[in-house]
Amino acid sequence: MLIRAYGRPDQARLIELTIDTFRPFYEDSFRPLVGEAVFANQHGDWREDYRKQVSGLHDPEQHKYVAVAETGGAVAGYVAWNVDPARRNARIELLAVAPQHRRDHVGTALCEHAFGEMRRLGAQVVEIGTGGDAFHAPARALYEKLGCVGLPVAVYYRRL
Repeated sequence: MLIRAYGRPDQARLIELTIDTFRPFYEDSFRPLVGEAVFANQHGDWREDYRKQVSGLHDPEQHKYVAVAETGGAVAGYVAWNVDPARRNARIELLAVAPQHRRDHVGTALCEHAFGEMRRLGAQVVEIGTGGDAFHAPARALYEKLGCVGLPVAVYYRRL
């Protein structure tokens, strides 16, 4: 596996990978859980939201970075992070791994790569967020394996 810096030609593939990765959450988990009205209000255009978000993830002048993992010349996953030099903080914004590469330690390698870059840029603490639902269980397991401490959070939705 090769972990390399993001390049503009990666953008379309990373958008596609992000949408493929999170489709089961939005369509099979979140939508049935909260119902159509809440879903439409909160994440009804989630694909377009990701198209916009992924397009703005890499901007080194704003302390935003992306690294891409390749296996056999194909994108296996990516990690996006940002650093707040003044606070010596960093945050993983997105981590996505292609289904055929899950359980191959791609997520671990990407996070460790990002952690090293964060340290190099002066960060002393990293924040990583994920959901508490079944879809996000593998992410929680990965973050715990990496030594992260989970903070219980509850979010509630209600149709008005």
